[in-house]
Amino acid sequence: MLSHHIALIGAGTMGRTIATGLVNAGVVPATQITVTDHDTDKTDALAHDVGVHTARTAADAARSADVVILCVKPKDVPATLHALRDARVLRPDMLLISIAAGVTTASLERGVGIDMPVVRVMPNTPCLVGQGMTVVSKGTHGTDEHVDVAREMFTTLGRCLILEEKHMDVVTGLSGSGPAFVYVMLEALADGGVMCGLPRAIATELVAQVALGAATMILATGRHPSALKDDVTTPGGCTIAGLLALEDGKIRSVLARAVETATETAVGLGAPAAAP
Repeated sequence: MLSHHIALIGAGTMGRTIATGLVNAGVVPATQITVTDHDTDKTDALAHDVGVHTARTAADAARSADVVILCVKPKDVPATLHALRDARVLRPDMLLISIAAGVTTASLERGVGIDMPVVRVMPNTPCLVGQGMTVVSKGTHGTDEHVDVAREMFTTLGRCLILEEKHMDVVTGLSGSGPAFVYVMLEALADGGVMCGLPRAIATELVAQVALGAATMILATGRHPSALKDDVTTPGGCTIAGLLALEDGKIRSVLARAVETATETAVGLGAPAAAP
């Protein structure tokens, strides 16, 4: 269990998920988490459901914290850091963790205005069900100990990897946006089942379990997806026929381009935070 007192700035989907995951996993007691959000209904609901403390402002939340977690939109990062800096609540011995897509550790360090450790993380929405994928990278003043704190927190929500920051925009485009791409594919597969006579609910359950099973096979066996694909594909069978139909639609290049486009967009999301 971590002894840190945590200020969680932003009680939206990810803020709520992080607070709930930390408490449910027993990593941090609810009494050591203070949450703030401009929407007090969200903080009140989180306090009621999880037992965390609430604060009126980001500065109030951070005043006695050891760790501050920014769960705000990228465009709101500069103003949030400005408010914390003006309130003089930031300290060199405090750890700042940001989940804001596209906002670099260098931008965060400029925003805080003092030499303090900064860690950038990119989680995704399956963290809601404990099956998330989070990537962590540290800034100039961050140490392995700071990375370990972030990793211990986000491991409660699924898997967690440590990477150099140069990869974070690609992680955002692939892992952060990836669930949406998968949902589109699952919806399309379910449509195929419905077209061939299955009830919608049954088709949806089938494709969801297929995706879960296939993903688990990759993680459990460590085998390449193409090798696992070949296990399912028999000569002259229905699977190879379906795969050729997918290739006719250029599914590989379309999916790869989706990641490329999302990555390029992620690069621009943090631009406002670069302003002095």
